Amino acid sequence: MSYYLSTHMHETYEDAIPQVEKALADQGFGIITRIDMSATFKEKLGVDFRPYVILGACNPKAAHAALHLEDKVGTMLPCNVIVQQVHEGLVEVAAIDPVASMQAIDNPDLHRAAGEIRDKLVAAINSLGG
Repeated sequence: MSYYLSTHMHETYEDAIPQVEKALADQGFGIITRIDMSATFKEKLGVDFRPYVILGACNPKAAHAALHLEDKVGTMLPCNVIVQQVHEGLVEVAAIDPVASMQAIDNPDLHRAAGEIRDKLVAAINSLGG
C-alpha cells in the first residue's frame, strides 16, 4: 500500500496552489498551515530548492471526531498535501493516505473514519488530475 495519493497538473506552480486549495475546500478541508520548503531551505540552509509547499489540510468535523476516538491521533493531523514543481508547467500534488497512516493505531472506528477522509482526498486529487 502506498502512503500517498497523487496526481500531476499541467499548470504553473503559482496557478496550481489556489486550484489545490479550492479542490480541498470543495471536499470540506481548510488549510490551517502552509510551509514553503524552498523558502525555508533558502533561509535556514542557504540552499536553493525547487518550488515546494506543504499544505496542512484539515476537515474540522472529521478531526473533532477522530480526536474523540483517539486523543493522540493529533500527532498525525492535519492531512499534509504537497504541491511541488516537477519542471516548468508541470506540478505534482500529493496527499498523505490517511488509511495507510492510521494502520499504526488499533481502532476499527478510526480506520473507518480514515477511509472516509481518504475518499474526500481522492475526490480532491482526482478533480485536479492530469
